[in-house]
Amino acid sequence: MSHGEKVGVREELDFLKRVKLEFEEAIQFIDTEVETVEKGIVGLLEGPFRQLIVRFPVEMDDGTIKMFTGYRVQHSRVYKPTKGGIRFAPDVDLDLVTALAFDMTLKCRVVDLPFGGAKGGVCCDPKKMSCKELDRLTRRYAYEIFPVIGPDADVPAPDVGTGEREMGIIYDTYKMFNPKSPHAEAVVTGKPLNLGGSEGRTEATALSGAYVLEEAVKKGHIQGLDSLTDATVVVQGYGNAGYYIASILHKDYGCRILGICDSKGGIYDPEGLNPEDALSYKENISKEKTVIGYKGLKNLTIEQVLTKPCDILVPSAKETQIVGSIANDIEAKVVLELANGPTSNLADEILIDKNVYILPDILANAGGVTVSYFEWLQNKAGDQWELSEIKGRLQKKMVTAYKNVTKVAEDYTLDMRKAAFVFAISNAIGVLKNRGIFP
Repeated sequence: MSHGEKVGVREELDFLKRVKLEFEEAIQFIDTEVETVEKGIVGLLEGPFRQLIVRFPVEMDDGTIKMFTGYRVQHSRVYKPTKGGIRFAPDVDLDLVTALAFDMTLKCRVVDLPFGGAKGGVCCDPKKMSCKELDRLTRRYAYEIFPVIGPDADVPAPDVGTGEREMGIIYDTYKMFNPKSPHAEAVVTGKPLNLGGSEGRTEATALSGAYVLEEAVKKGHIQGLDSLTDATVVVQGYGNAGYYIASILHKDYGCRILGICDSKGGIYDPEGLNPEDALSYKENISKEKTVIGYKGLKNLTIEQVLTKPCDILVPSAKETQIVGSIANDIEAKVVLELANGPTSNLADEILIDKNVYILPDILANAGGVTVSYFEWLQNKAGDQWELSEIKGRLQKKMVTAYKNVTKVAEDYTLDMRKAAFVFAISNAIGVLKNRGIFP
C-alpha cells in the first residue's frame, strides 16, 4: 500500500473513529515505508489495557440523591505511570474518554515523556451544580477510581470542567487513604501552588501552542505568514486555553485578536479586541458568563466566527468543532489546535487542499501534559522550580518536538498530522521492542 493511499471510506467520523483511522493509516505507512510492524505490536498499541466504569451516588444540596457515571481509561503501558485529565461534562462517555486516552498516549510520545496515556471523566453538567455538590462528586469519584490511581500508577490532571480545586480534593482523598505515602502530592497534577502545584501549569497548553506557532513562522512553514507581529487571530473557546493563547499572542507577540467565541456564540472586531477586558466582561459583567455583548459588538454564531478572515485560527474548546461544511469557508493561513481533536477528518482534507497549515493537537497542545510532567518531577524531588525555568524547559521540549515532526513530514512528504502520528507510533514501537514482552 502506498503512503498516499487511504484506509477505509472517508466520511465525517466521530473522535474515537478518527483517532483509530489515523492510527491505522500511520501503521500501514510505517509498515510500508519505514519498517515491518508485527501484528501483535499493533494489537498492543491500538486498544486500552484498562477501562473502568463506576456508578456512584452524590447527595445534592436539596437532600436528594443523584446517581452519576464516571470513567477512567488507561490506554498504554509503554511507560508507567499513565497520565491524563479528568473531564466533567454532559457528553462524557466511554468512547470519548477512550479516544482522549489514546490521544494522550500519542501526545506523550510526540514530546517524549515517560508516561502512557490515560483519561477520566464524569457525565454531569458542572455549570448546573453548586460548588459543594461538585466537591462531593469529585471526592466520591476519586474514591471510586482510587484502586487504579497513584504517583507511580496513574496520575490525573484537570480537563474541561475541572481545575485546581478538583485536583486538590483528589489529592486530599488519596492522602487520607495513604497517610504514609512519601509522594502523595504526585498523585495528581494541576494542583494549587500551596499543595505542590507547578508554576506555569495554568497557561501551559497555550504556551506550547505559542512556541510551536513561533517556530513554524520562523522556519517559513506557513504560507503567507512570515511574522507574528500584527498577525490576526480568531480564538474559538474562551476558557483556560483560549484566554491564555489570546493573551500570550496579543501581549508577547504583538498579534491582533479579531474574534473570540465561547459555547454561546461570539464576537468579531476588525480593529482588534483586548483579551483581558473580554475575559473580565465574561466573568464579571455578563449574566450568562459569555463574551456576547462585549463592547456592543454584533452577536455571531460559532460558525460565523470560525469563518471570519484571519491569519491564525485557534480552536481551543472541544472535539469536532471544525467540520467539512465549515472548512470550505475558513480563510485562515494556519490552524493551531489547542483543543483535543477539534478538526474532523473531512475538514482536515479540505484545509490541506487549501494549503492551510495545520499544527495538530498531539503536538500543539502538549504543553499541558509536559508541565504536568514537570510538576510530577518537582513533587517527587520535593522541589519547586521558578517560572522562568518552567518556560525554558517547555520551549526546549516543544521546539524539539516540532523539529522531529517536521523532519518526518519533509522526509516522507506527509502533512503535519500524519507526520505527528507516524513519529509518535514509531517512537512507541521502538520502546516496546526495547522492553520486550513479559514473560
